[in-house]
Amino acid sequence: MKKLILACCVVTVALAASVRTLAGPYSTSFPQTETPISEGGNWINGQAVGLDWKNVNTKPGLAYGADASGNPTYNDPTALLTGSWSPDQTIQGTVFTVNQQTGSVYEEVEFRLRSTISAHVNSGYEVNFRATHDGSQYVEIVRWNGPLGNFTYIQHVSGPGLNNGDVVKASIVGSVITAYINGVQVAQGTDSTFTSGNPGIGFYLHGLANANQDYGFTNVTASSAGSAAPRAPINLRITP
Repeated sequence: MKKLILACCVVTVALAASVRTLAGPYSTSFPQTETPISEGGNWINGQAVGLDWKNVNTKPGLAYGADASGNPTYNDPTALLTGSWSPDQTIQGTVFTVNQQTGSVYEEVEFRLRSTISAHVNSGYEVNFRATHDGSQYVEIVRWNGPLGNFTYIQHVSGPGLNNGDVVKASIVGSVITAYINGVQVAQGTDSTFTSGNPGIGFYLHGLANANQDYGFTNVTASSAGSAAPRAPINLRITP
């Protein structure tokens, strides 16, 4: 009987050590004022962790980029969700956009997929949407290769543009990255460089100072295949 109890204990310990719960789904409407966003440790930021990029800030009902300079050096404010996410990911959010700009002023809302931030490294996939609807709009899928300013375009399309309250979404399944506006697919590209990482959000502002709170996300929801489900136990053994 003692040997049987011991065996059960060994199995229990092995299960606890080898079963890892995946993060997500995660949903927020940014209820707090935070500089930078954390929400109880659920986010990491481009400057706080990556050093070379800017952070994402929040005020009740809005997430926005901390860079108000209007003169960026590809140091897009970036925030990634923490935890362990499976590779197939989806993230969507409702866009806030007022006082839309055109010409040489660029305001972008961005999603990140399979992304990682560490000191001087910001890698993964970006899907960005220019916050205009006057013919100058675009949607881009971009691979961030790690170092500041090192990126590769995967896809660029004009898209239908953005209005206040539109819902944008980005997903990656296998090597296929897809962008949507209001449930309609607007861009798609393929890349297999990154096979793991986390979803997140970002912003870009060029050509006009102090407009960084004119656009952002009012809510965001992220999920991944198998979210909140335990991984299959591995390396189980029973010791007699």
